[in-house]
Amino acid sequence: MAELTLHTPLTALKGVGPAKEKALAKLGLAAVADLLAYFPRDYEDRTLRENIQTLPLEEPVCFAAMVAAPFHTTFIRKGMDLTKGRVVDAAAQVEVTFFNQPYVRSALTPGETYYFYGKLTGTGRRRQMVNPYFERAGRNTFTGGIMPVYPLTAGITAKFMGNLQKTAAQCVPQIQETLSDDLRAAYDLAPADFSYRAIHFPQSWEELEKARRRLMFEELFCLNLGLTLLRGRRSQQEAVPFDKQDLEAFTASLPFTLTDAQLRSAREAAADLKQPVPMNRLLQGDVGSGKTVVAAACAFLAWENGCQSALMAPTELLAQQHLKTMETLLGQTGMRVALLTGSMTAAQKRKCREALESGEIDLIVGTHALLSEGVEFRRLGLVITDEQHRFGVDQRAALSAKSGGAQRPHVLVMSATPIPRTLALMIYGDLDLSVIDQLPPGRTPVDTMLIGEDKRQRLYGFVRKQVGLGRQVYIVCPAVDQEDTEGMKAAEQFGQSLQRQVFPDLKVAIVHGRMKAKDKQTVMEDFAAGRTDVLVSTTVIEVGVDVPNASLMIIENADRFGLSQLHQLRGRVGRGQHQSYCVLISNNRNELTRKRLKTLCATTDGFIIAEEDLKLRGPGDFFGARQHGLPQLKLASLEGDMRLLHQAQDAARGVLADDPDLSAPENAPLRLRVEQLFRENGDIFN
Repeated sequence: MAELTLHTPLTALKGVGPAKEKALAKLGLAAVADLLAYFPRDYEDRTLRENIQTLPLEEPVCFAAMVAAPFHTTFIRKGMDLTKGRVVDAAAQVEVTFFNQPYVRSALTPGETYYFYGKLTGTGRRRQMVNPYFERAGRNTFTGGIMPVYPLTAGITAKFMGNLQKTAAQCVPQIQETLSDDLRAAYDLAPADFSYRAIHFPQSWEELEKARRRLMFEELFCLNLGLTLLRGRRSQQEAVPFDKQDLEAFTASLPFTLTDAQLRSAREAAADLKQPVPMNRLLQGDVGSGKTVVAAACAFLAWENGCQSALMAPTELLAQQHLKTMETLLGQTGMRVALLTGSMTAAQKRKCREALESGEIDLIVGTHALLSEGVEFRRLGLVITDEQHRFGVDQRAALSAKSGGAQRPHVLVMSATPIPRTLALMIYGDLDLSVIDQLPPGRTPVDTMLIGEDKRQRLYGFVRKQVGLGRQVYIVCPAVDQEDTEGMKAAEQFGQSLQRQVFPDLKVAIVHGRMKAKDKQTVMEDFAAGRTDVLVSTTVIEVGVDVPNASLMIIENADRFGLSQLHQLRGRVGRGQHQSYCVLISNNRNELTRKRLKTLCATTDGFIIAEEDLKLRGPGDFFGARQHGLPQLKLASLEGDMRLLHQAQDAARGVLADDPDLSAPENAPLRLRVEQLFRENGDIFN
């Protein structure tokens, strides 16, 4: 084999054929450099320990023992056999059992010593172990030390991944150092080669901690550099300054008075819009806090200054909801509002595109259809995206690019998923931040309770009571179809079962993401019009559904959802004058899980919930799947590593003070690393 380098494709490594290549690609691994940057998700302490008799029970341990006698296999039934034997040390013995692994009879030789890793059970001198990992003493590769545990996929075993990483480790000396000697000395950081070796193959827990600290710092440091560079680059762009700013005319046209928080946020945005550089502002607000009226105020200012606005929502349902809201909020101003979605006919889309290009539409509300080819604006001055965590940064940029010419539109992004301020400033570091931290008057607090399956019949009685009072009910399931689930409630089958067996006299409807947009719309319109009593759904109703008459939200398998998502779902009720309720159903007895769910029962403050969710689950799970396109950190925790985060921010400011665009030759490796980080997260450097 040719000399191994960081750029060597994994297909050149032993054992990587077409099938393995495809499986590794699913993990984002194509070259040796990818392997070295693929960090373990956990570590197992397989350090060799002595004296079986004194080892703790019910926790993984690694020990040496001699095989006392040949192992024997017993066939229990078709597809099931047990292979058993005894291993001993100087003080005790262990009965070892393997299920469906008859090969161990020849692999474990009597009289030879092996290293075993697994959980011990039993009492006294006789102990048991089931399906342990084992290796012959003296030839051990995966026992006797601290072993990394990697995220895997079908076709890639832990042993295979470990062997690949051992091969890749030869290239660690080729990794270019991105942090200067002075910077490493100032913050007590280990060198790159040490850190990449120790993160995969630590010789001690102290080594591992040093490696993790250096790599986490580098990650946070480069992220801060990139976001600062991005902010600086945008400050050099031109935008249409909205000099005419008659906010009072807009607020006077409304049938209600803005809250102090809404007014503050509108004024913050207005100050940005007056500048000749593009506004880039994140508007955060809890469920029902009234973010849309602030967006409407910004669209009004754009119209007042001869510009068009575009509001992009993640679903047709939400886009249609926004259309109605915007028509209500802006109807008295004379602004022309229209809708563009994928389900419209070709003729409707063509007519809408022509009106946009000629300037006959002042505010266009739409889905991803706004990004499609042929959608052009006469003078796009403002881009608004709702539920920003559902869009990648590149999608936001693609809509902004529709403005044409040298001037860029102002950008307002909205999120009803409360994000702790420190986290928001990091992941949206290129944006300014406005927070609507108070609800409009009249919102009724939602009573939230956690129950088990044993209370289901009482719950069904409560459903009947609410419907009898003229109210409506949501029931949310974590899965669409029974094929998707292991014991989870599936909307399709559960909804049908409720209609046939539980509520045959009520009108039960089902809605989920696999339905055609037109069918979904029909179901939602029926529910909004009060023609449906119970709506069984997936999280498709998480955002944008406003039915004031709905008073009860039931969430099946609530432990399967994040706290912030549960809070979003709860926000679908309590929107009218009636007392509303949210019932979480879960039989999960895990202490951490119940603590999470009880947090939701204890407060309706989305920001408190978000802080708790972040602490309990970390930022990776906080946002769920990588649909949002935000920077993903491989090692660092933005909540757990705040001291390191502040150090990284200070270091980034210091470097950019001396070299504002990282153009100095000594900073070339650092700039490459920063650009790589952003290419991995939406290519927002382009």
